[in-house]
Amino acid sequence: MEKEIIRKEGYDFGFDPSACASCGGQCCTGESGYIWAKYDEIVNMAAFVNLSTEEFATIYLKKVGHRYSLIEKRISSDNYACIFFDEKQQRCSIYPVRPRQCRTFPFWEQYKQSEDEVRKECPGIV
Repeated sequence: MEKEIIRKEGYDFGFDPSACASCGGQCCTGESGYIWAKYDEIVNMAAFVNLSTEEFATIYLKKVGHRYSLIEKRISSDNYACIFFDEKQQRCSIYPVRPRQCRTFPFWEQYKQSEDEVRKECPGIV
């Protein structure tokens, strides 16, 4: 069976999603940062975990200016993970409803001219 390589116009690299199974969630862990979520994504995530939107926001979101980010958890002194990263299974526990930011990785604008940087983070870059 031939590997499925995802390509996107404007990017010099492709992405092999089969690498996700053995990567350990490198795109979900690392330096502290923001995991942006829009309102419709928040509604979908809340429903997925059987909470009202308000309950979900109180437990899992932080407001940053006029935007919302999922909170993180510290997994070691200098390593953080998305609150929905399952450390035992090494994967996202809300994968079907993950935010757009997560769905579009590794095809982020910042990586268009920086293939070396994204290669360090993602073993699926080909």
